[in-house]
Amino acid sequence: MDHLRVGIFGATGAVGKELIAVLADRKFPVGTLRLFASERSEGKTVETPFGALTVENANGIDFSTLDLCLFAIGGGWTKEFAGKATAAGAYVIDNSSTFRYDPAVPLVIPEINADAIGSSLLIANPNCTTAIAILPLEVIRKRYGLKAVIISSYQAASGAGAEGMEELKVETRRFLDEGKSGHSVFAHPLPFNVIPQIDVFLENGYTKEEMKVVWETRKILGLPDLAVSSTCVRVPVLRAHSEAITVQTEKPVDIAELRALLGKAEMIEVKDDPATKTYPMPLYASGKYPVDVGRIRQNLVFGDHGVDFFVSGDQLLRGAALNAVLIAESLVATGKLKAGA
Repeated sequence: MDHLRVGIFGATGAVGKELIAVLADRKFPVGTLRLFASERSEGKTVETPFGALTVENANGIDFSTLDLCLFAIGGGWTKEFAGKATAAGAYVIDNSSTFRYDPAVPLVIPEINADAIGSSLLIANPNCTTAIAILPLEVIRKRYGLKAVIISSYQAASGAGAEGMEELKVETRRFLDEGKSGHSVFAHPLPFNVIPQIDVFLENGYTKEEMKVVWETRKILGLPDLAVSSTCVRVPVLRAHSEAITVQTEKPVDIAELRALLGKAEMIEVKDDPATKTYPMPLYASGKYPVDVGRIRQNLVFGDHGVDFFVSGDQLLRGAALNAVLIAESLVATGKLKAGA
């Protein structure tokens, strides 16, 4: 197997750190690993499973020295440098939203649409909320068809990166000590609160985060006219997003059969036993690769053509780093990603 020259861009951020860990845990064929970040982090030494590595300036890279670039860095930087990387022959897997809605750029969940990659050297990683919801949605689509999907999310502070997680910890302590908390990362104080806004509001009254779920679900599933609606809420959870999902199906749903199908699906664990109070929760989904699915039941509005369920998944893993590495693994498995000279 080739030993690949891999670069992680945004390596000192929350997703970048997870990328390092996932590459090691999954024994990805790394020959050399290089870490890149902003000028602020240049020269820092980072201890990794691949040894002690020195962080390099992301702006000074010669992309011809890399086979695979894992971007976990701001969209503006990505827009400037992605084309330079692919022009040099390197694969780019981008975690930002920069190229997700470009029809020429594949938006990929490997378990669902790895074939969409084709010959593209630039591949977009989906939004974390979409990535967690879409695995069980694909199971339903394949067996019963999808007519409409309604998603309400309960998104952890990790969705705002390391800064969001730190703000939740610091401001929770402050609230307990002083009876009040502040905010800078989030629109309002998050401790002991929920915030029904993630990203900016658009003209249709939805936030950009909510519309990302709509656009990306349609693109990944290849259903451009699928009726999708989403409400995204930030909650005072450190890590792992949860979502309540309602689906209207094209064919009648057998709940027992669906539960069995979900139990056989890749990267899904069914947690669904009300008698023992077993259901998905972010506390137990954190740090795990699979998405937990439970509270599976027939929808009271759509009857046998509808199902409700609840999911929890690690935003930094399934929603970001793990999916990026799974895309890279699919490139290796198909012989597309090879070591350069």
